Amino acid sequence: MSGPEDDRHAPLPPRASLARSVRAVAWSLIGLRAGKEYRRDLQSIHPLHIVLVGLLALFGFVLLLIAVVKWVA
Repeated sequence: MSGPEDDRHAPLPPRASLARSVRAVAWSLIGLRAGKEYRRDLQSIHPLHIVLVGLLALFGFVLLLIAVVKWVA
């Protein structure tokens, strides 16, 4: 019989590194995510890493756009 005490002894999925979070965000930005990899990322990547990496990627993209506009203009 499974109960709440069985859930306490279930092994936790291993946490992914920050590099894996960067890779997941990069693939997501260009729209190429394999279903198997996506499911594994959902179980292992810390949500805070995704938010931080996403914000840094957005900031870097904006800086890149500003640099391109200044270079062209």
